[in-house]
Amino acid sequence: MSAIVFPGIGPAQLADSARFMTAQPVARRLVAEADQALGYSLIDRYREAEARGDQGAFPEPARISFLVTCLALAEWAVAEHGLEPVACAGASFGGTAAVVRSGALPFADAVVMTAEWGRRADAYFAREHRDIVTQSFARVPLDRLAEIRGELDARGEWNAVACHVDRDFHMLSVREGVLEWLQKRLRAAGGLPLYSMRPPMHSDVFGALREEIESEVVADIAFSDPAIPVVSDHDGSLVETAAGVRTMLLDAVTRPVRWPLVVDTLKGLGVERVHVTGQDALWGRVAVMTDAFEVVAVRPETAMRPRRRSVIA
Repeated sequence: MSAIVFPGIGPAQLADSARFMTAQPVARRLVAEADQALGYSLIDRYREAEARGDQGAFPEPARISFLVTCLALAEWAVAEHGLEPVACAGASFGGTAAVVRSGALPFADAVVMTAEWGRRADAYFAREHRDIVTQSFARVPLDRLAEIRGELDARGEWNAVACHVDRDFHMLSVREGVLEWLQKRLRAAGGLPLYSMRPPMHSDVFGALREEIESEVVADIAFSDPAIPVVSDHDGSLVETAAGVRTMLLDAVTRPVRWPLVVDTLKGLGVERVHVTGQDALWGRVAVMTDAFEVVAVRPETAMRPRRRSVIA
């Protein structure tokens, strides 16, 4: 059995997906639908953002282009390989693509929601929690992470886990003033600090942002019961109702991502092959995924490459 997984968004340039979005038939159709929903040309706006150097924490056209690419690749993979996925899941922002793919949210509504959600989040973090940064790191198992967090607690330093990506790969949010200490402590523990991110997400201290998005962004969106279950990236539960889908999306603001729980649930469903549809440098590559499944990476170049048709169950 198979499942479709959507990765979390990562740094990308228009050049990485421009040919796919303008030439691949499914992607081209979704771009046209996105243009209509937004009232502007997605690709033109992306090009303008890059020309201004407006990368930041993923400008609006980059977020929507990522959504388009993920969903187009999923649709292509299902048609190309005759897939009948038993569930889908998404990491962090990938959860929106999973909800659309499940049939619980129309694509046009997802585009408008993504745009407005991003605007609200950008404005919120421009005025609130400006000193919080999220540090990602590898080679630190849970017990060692608990020790480091205990030391931060003893110092009176606020900290919160934003993501459990793998058994020894995590993301931890801290105040900027303690970031250098954290990086040194991680190295002393044998860890490998990777990149730090702004704005942060996935913490209960951002409850005011969740409330704003709930009341002003998703209040009038009509979600449906998903046609196939969505696995929550917060606790691994199966989401099978419209209300559950809505809550799962909102919880992305305040609850950490726990990717190993997603893996456990997919294994429990009998999934053996996972198609990761989207530009992914992390979520489909970590050991917790590759040890559990045959992972098939479906990237823009995959769908553009001539190939003989095959059927994968």
